[in-house]
Amino acid sequence: MKPDQVQDLETNPTQAVSVAELSLEHHREYLGIGERTPRLSWIVQTDLQNWQQAAYEIEVSRADGSYTSERMDSTQSVLQPWPFAPLRSRERVRLRVRVWGQDGSVSDWSMPLVVEAGLLEFADWQAQFVGPAWPEDSSQPESSPYLRHEFVLAGAVKKARLYMSALGVYEPYLNGKVVGDHVLAPGWTSYSHRLRYQTFDVTDLLHPGHNAIGALLGDGWYRGRLGFGGGQRNLYGDKLALLTQLEVEYQDGSTQIITTHKQWKAHPSPILSSGIYEGETYDARLEQPGWVEPGFDDTVWSSVMLVERDLATLLAPVGPPVRHTETIHPTKIFRSPSRKTLVDFGQNLVGRLRIRVRGQAGHSVTLRHAEVLENGELGTRPLRHASATDRYTLRGDGLETWEPRFTFHGFRYAEVENWPGELSQEDLEAVVIHSDLERTGWFECSDPLINQLHQNVVWGMRGNFLDIPTDCPQRDERLGWTGDIQVFAPTATFLYDCAGFLASWLADLVAEQNTEGIVPFIVPNVLPTGHVPSAAWSDAATVVPWVLYERYKDEGILAAQYQSMKAWVDYLARLTGEHRLWDTGMQFGDWLDPTAPPDRPGAAKTHPAIVATAYFAHSAELLGKAAGVLGYSQDETKYLALADEVRTAFAREYVTPNGRMMSDAPTAYALALEFALLQPAQRQHAGERLLALVRESGYHISTGFVGTPLICDALCHIGAPQAAFRLLTQTECPSWLYPVTMGATTVWERWDSMLPDGSINPGEMTSFNHYALGAVADWLHRSVAGLAPSEPGYRRLQIAPNIGGGLSHAGARHKTPYGLAEVRWKLEGGQLELNLTVPPNTTAQVRLPGSQEMFEVGSGSYRWVLEHSNEGRTKPLSLESLLSEVVDDEKAFALVETVMREHAPKAAHLREAILKGAMNRRLYDAVSILPRPNELRAALERVFQALGERV
Repeated sequence: MKPDQVQDLETNPTQAVSVAELSLEHHREYLGIGERTPRLSWIVQTDLQNWQQAAYEIEVSRADGSYTSERMDSTQSVLQPWPFAPLRSRERVRLRVRVWGQDGSVSDWSMPLVVEAGLLEFADWQAQFVGPAWPEDSSQPESSPYLRHEFVLAGAVKKARLYMSALGVYEPYLNGKVVGDHVLAPGWTSYSHRLRYQTFDVTDLLHPGHNAIGALLGDGWYRGRLGFGGGQRNLYGDKLALLTQLEVEYQDGSTQIITTHKQWKAHPSPILSSGIYEGETYDARLEQPGWVEPGFDDTVWSSVMLVERDLATLLAPVGPPVRHTETIHPTKIFRSPSRKTLVDFGQNLVGRLRIRVRGQAGHSVTLRHAEVLENGELGTRPLRHASATDRYTLRGDGLETWEPRFTFHGFRYAEVENWPGELSQEDLEAVVIHSDLERTGWFECSDPLINQLHQNVVWGMRGNFLDIPTDCPQRDERLGWTGDIQVFAPTATFLYDCAGFLASWLADLVAEQNTEGIVPFIVPNVLPTGHVPSAAWSDAATVVPWVLYERYKDEGILAAQYQSMKAWVDYLARLTGEHRLWDTGMQFGDWLDPTAPPDRPGAAKTHPAIVATAYFAHSAELLGKAAGVLGYSQDETKYLALADEVRTAFAREYVTPNGRMMSDAPTAYALALEFALLQPAQRQHAGERLLALVRESGYHISTGFVGTPLICDALCHIGAPQAAFRLLTQTECPSWLYPVTMGATTVWERWDSMLPDGSINPGEMTSFNHYALGAVADWLHRSVAGLAPSEPGYRRLQIAPNIGGGLSHAGARHKTPYGLAEVRWKLEGGQLELNLTVPPNTTAQVRLPGSQEMFEVGSGSYRWVLEHSNEGRTKPLSLESLLSEVVDDEKAFALVETVMREHAPKAAHLREAILKGAMNRRLYDAVSILPRPNELRAALERVFQALGERV
């Protein structure tokens, strides 16, 4: 079907095309990159309809002259091979690109991209790690040390680069100024195998003559407390240390290198203690004014010691650093019932407080943090062994501004104790910190509750993408749980460009995977449980690389992870043997099924062996596909055949010939349907049973971590999208929108992390900022808005919105590797308007609502208007209607439920029995088990009359 209107520019094609953005790998910053031959990508900007690239040319300017590549006849513009000699350490080059279109159009050269390589060789490092030489009690948090050194520069500086890392976390200084804006650098990696270093341009901070360099060190993840039940300290080492290499090039071409060595000095800083879980304690009276300026008297400072470390583990970052990204001011300051001073920031966030305070020297202010209130007081029980408390002691010389350096908290509320005078909203603000990822995806619709749900997903991702993908940011955990990111990766890659971020984490996964191929629960692995395989968690080894390939078409990530993917699947093949069923060992299963008791989160309705075997088939399938992409044809055949073997075993053991699952639960059916584990005849019956179970639940969610990302897609794929919308729009617990109605501003760990009475779930494991259950946002993007990749990397889009849920409009935007794609639909007056933007050099497969026909359009902007009406009842409802017909009518069922509750408030078990066993019975008969059925029937008749139905 042709669009009613096509937006086009009738301009000269030689003037209508430009290269808007040139990039390398997945970087946003190009100082100190670690790739010798980085791949290039560019985004073309044009309003020419159906524009397709025919060729490109890349120019590089190097110190020894200018080189231009041959014109490449290619339609590809994403992650194209580096066509020049490899970069050398420290080399700085300038790149430009121009393109030709298949219509004869040609662009001008792009704006130049300047890129500089970092230290690419082990031999480039002259520095040594140094740390304070004083004795420490490694069993307790210690004071953070200052480290400093002075040096002399002989003349005017042309260029200066500071290469820096630490065992611990650090904040660098040069001549009294903080260097850069990184937070908690060098970040958290599998330190035994991989340690990042950072590169800073410090040319403007140096001057001829005397200069001073230094850093402040903190425990961070390196030697701070990590893990459950109080955790453990010194998991990676018990000595903090700094690595610094400052390389200076003078105007005359000569060079000088200043490094960390034994002549540096150390001194305790005002940070008396700092910990990720504990918070930070700071005594401003202990500050050393001018400590990192030339001429400072450090004669009483201590010497430093060399700390052994294999410099071969150093590497440049492939993702962005953690930064301050936003400040949020309080919405309210108030007193709790116990008269404590509480501050509400209106948003559950991750970061810390910045305070501005006046008072006497020695006066101490205490700041406590929590995500929720309970009985009007700070709800700290969910923090477990994380005290999340900062303390500041004033120096007493006027207005003092302070913010912790080496900790972070997950909080919406803060308790402020012992503030001098009256606390005002101008005295403090929340500083949001997380990995500084580029936002790439947006969604909105006509339902404000769904919009808030989506906003909660975004905030949950922001808080938990803090250098690694964590499970929660507030309690004594904050760990890289593999299962959480496995289910959330599709949502994450739509909302933010996290390719580099996740590629770095996947490299840690490889480092932590043992020789048998087992992937641990968390990465980096700091749990004493070691390596225990668990389905859907360990399967992050195969799923996350494949998601990155689907969303970014990055074959390099697949290649880097391939041996890890293979090792994991090979382990499962050995473990399961010829019968191919993974039915042994510990499993998390469908974690946090809403029927699971608070103290038994793994007690799900779906048998864990079903989850495990389904994921075995899925991982084998993804490995076979990856082998095909990479050209490993023998492996492709082998692992696709293995996936078929597992499917056969799964069906034989867990599914009846007609499609009934051994575990008669929604997650079991969703897995079987979405992972293609059923025969065509079985699919129909399984789909019908899934729909029946969803009806029986009263359209309340009944899945945990494993089933939740799949349930809405499974319903859509069996032809029941309105059932998926009913699940989405349910507001009673358990549901996605129940937390929204309770004021949530992030996604909760449990469906009922907070109970309807405002009390916190009694389970020990209760977080109010977990992204896993927010994986439904991927369905919002792909299915409700209708914007999905049809080919890896969005080279071809799939546009197929589902209309329902009472929504009058919805839309999504996504910055694909080719540019911005957008879908918007609006339903008004029986007409549906669909607007579509397809980026240059891509195409889109379009299926209009109400049609099964797919057709293709090229790049450009399109608008369709067609007749459309919301699905409604096809016949009046009455007591003679089947219960399934009543349940399928959302408005009618809500009223019927209300009447039944009012009529029999103490018979909840009977009402549940009606839903579970009477779907194919008349409503008249179904309610017969409730007290006073005749009175109830009369009340229900009045309901149908009020709805305009005639009985």
